[in-house]
Amino acid sequence: ESPERVTTIVELMEKEGLLSRCVQVEVRKHEYIDRMKSTQKMTEEELKSVSEGYDSVYLHPDSFTCACLAVGSVLQLVDKVMTSELRNGFSVSRPPGHHAQTDQMNGYCMFNNLAVAARYAQKQHGVQRVLIVDWDVHHGQGIQYIFQDDPSVLYFSVHRYEDGSYWPHLPETDSSAVGTGRGEGYNVNVPWNKTGMQDGDYVAVFQKLLLPIAYEFRPQLVLVAAGFDSVVGDLKGGYNLQSTAEGACASLRSLLGEPCSHLSSPGAPSESNVNYLRCNSWIDNVYHRCSCSTEGGPLSEAEPLPSSVCFEMKLETSSCSTGLVYDQRMMEHHNMWDSHHPELPQRISRIFSRHEELGLVDHCQRIPARLATEEELALCHGYSTEQMKPRDLYRLGDDYNSIYISNESYRSALLAAGACFNSAQAILTGQVRNCVAIVRPPGHHAERDTACGFCFFNTAALTARYAQSITHSSLRVLILDWDVHHGNGTQHIFEEDDSVLYISLHRYEDGTFFPSSEDADYDKVGRGRGAGYNVNIPWNGAKMGDPEYLAAFHNVVMPIAREFAPELVLVSAGFDAARGDPLGGYQVTPEGYAHLTHQLLSVAAGRVLVILEGGYNLTSISESMAMCTSMLLGDAPPMLPPLPPPHPSAAVTINNVLRVHAPYWKSLRIQSKAVSSLSHDTMYVVDPLAWCPHLDSVQPVPADGISVFRPCEDCGADTENWICLCCYKVLCGRFVNEHMVTHGQVSGHPLVLSFADLSVWCYPCESYVHNKVGTVGTANHKQRFGSNCIFC
Repeated sequence: ESPERVTTIVELMEKEGLLSRCVQVEVRKHEYIDRMKSTQKMTEEELKSVSEGYDSVYLHPDSFTCACLAVGSVLQLVDKVMTSELRNGFSVSRPPGHHAQTDQMNGYCMFNNLAVAARYAQKQHGVQRVLIVDWDVHHGQGIQYIFQDDPSVLYFSVHRYEDGSYWPHLPETDSSAVGTGRGEGYNVNVPWNKTGMQDGDYVAVFQKLLLPIAYEFRPQLVLVAAGFDSVVGDLKGGYNLQSTAEGACASLRSLLGEPCSHLSSPGAPSESNVNYLRCNSWIDNVYHRCSCSTEGGPLSEAEPLPSSVCFEMKLETSSCSTGLVYDQRMMEHHNMWDSHHPELPQRISRIFSRHEELGLVDHCQRIPARLATEEELALCHGYSTEQMKPRDLYRLGDDYNSIYISNESYRSALLAAGACFNSAQAILTGQVRNCVAIVRPPGHHAERDTACGFCFFNTAALTARYAQSITHSSLRVLILDWDVHHGNGTQHIFEEDDSVLYISLHRYEDGTFFPSSEDADYDKVGRGRGAGYNVNIPWNGAKMGDPEYLAAFHNVVMPIAREFAPELVLVSAGFDAARGDPLGGYQVTPEGYAHLTHQLLSVAAGRVLVILEGGYNLTSISESMAMCTSMLLGDAPPMLPPLPPPHPSAAVTINNVLRVHAPYWKSLRIQSKAVSSLSHDTMYVVDPLAWCPHLDSVQPVPADGISVFRPCEDCGADTENWICLCCYKVLCGRFVNEHMVTHGQVSGHPLVLSFADLSVWCYPCESYVHNKVGTVGTANHKQRFGSNCIFC
């Protein structure tokens, strides 16, 4: 813990031009504890004597002054942020603080900077809810102790634990420490018991645990204990100067509004993290209503992701901001027989006018529209569609489902597609960072050779193919479709393609809602090479809104998106699920759409193109799309009101999606197999047998005990292993190489114990068993999870 930790960070920030983009805040001093103040006048021997009275502390005559400056720098930033003078801040200061307790130094820390900042914000600025996120590799026990009985401060720590063997060697840093009294549930520990945790592990914890809890808690201030001793390159979990500087600069870029960097590896968590999250989800569900309980699927032997997922992105990244494409000539497509048809020309003019009123257009770079060529239409559409001319459309209009035709319909559809082509090209060449396309007619219902549902050409599908044609054919494209209607055309075009991931959230009503096809159900996952790359999230039976859409994003959309690692994101942004829409009947707010857009910006290095699809309440679509553009420009997402738990039917839908897609996506395998989702306030678990006729076959535990970390004796696999309770052989389960299943069939041994969750399974009874045999599991629970079983 040396002075170079600060100077190295500042030097790299200066070198990369980051400091010049920041407002530097000077520090003011405050009075602090007299005992610490007295160290300024101590001799070297006295300082050494005082230091030896604490754990991992050294003192210098200037330590007190430096600690005061460290705290003061944070308080100054709190003032600036809470008065809206600055949006956020980054304090480059030392010594650190999160180990310091109310009456003693600890772990290089004299004063607890963030704890003081949280109390200061509450007292000086009236803040009622503070979230402290601690990603330092060491647990910040000082913060936990200070706030463990306080529900106004939520403390969330991700740290190395290794069953208590890693510093600070405290059992209360385990996941079972959830707070006390009124603060119960407001302390969340995520303790790693294995080394080598990577980006995918941290992202999974943030997505599955932190974000849902944070959305429920609704903090007014977020403080981050940003230790960079878990960053790659810091092999000892200590203080690598270069790694610390690089981690700090990456964080500062995000605060400055730059897009998240592309992850070099797919975003799936490791197997050890999968097992941890399964266990920890039980504890989370006891205290928090935020996310519907979810159940994952088995670890199937599905085809692995293609090697293209690990393709190193060579595309240009823009330092510019947001593009906007709009051409009023697209208003010339209109219904000549019904002036009140919901797909009005005014849809795009009202949206654009609202953008002008809010000053968004002035902050965007205008992208010109153009007509798509017939050769470009052929990227997705067959001859029968690409050759349609106005006279053909007049004659054939009645043959299509929900289509009207005018003289300029064909030209308007070409403009919509061409506008999106130009937008995608501007993003991929670095001209802009992201883009919004205010276009019509919509496109996602259009099939390869059939117009459908107000749609002539499938704009999003064509844009995906166009993007691949100007870069490389394996360019990974995510199409996220939140239109209230299922994008049947987009699904059918890409259902056998593993380079395009299509995810659709839509109203289904068991197949009775337009387009009224079973193809929109959750079990349609794609075909051939495209199996797993078509994800339908079909809603049934309730007016879905922000809670349900956020739950789907947290549990399905974002985990899959990060694992897929797209190079471009296209949003089929229909706003007919918006509150007040006459066709959709749903309740998504403009603020809800803002949060969905904000989350999507964290993938594909921020390369996001938002394309207007449906939406027929002119006020709703104008406000909602303006919110999306605001997010693309880098504005902070608005505060959401307190949200109710997701509707139980939404939880059923999400669980169905998880179950059918878990074989294809590792990031979906973190849900507990024992948790159902029929209610937000009750835990539903598999009901194990209290007794089975095969219990007499269980043999005594070997004298040398059981190690839950032993690999499979046949293939060496170290994931999803089981131990036979008759002969105590360790073999892998049915979703690895089935060696334990084979052993049971050959030997006739009926009972096995899971190393993942210490459950006991009886093959002949085909059921879990919880009996005295459970003591075998209880004896190893602390070895496996680092704590005694709290559910026994």
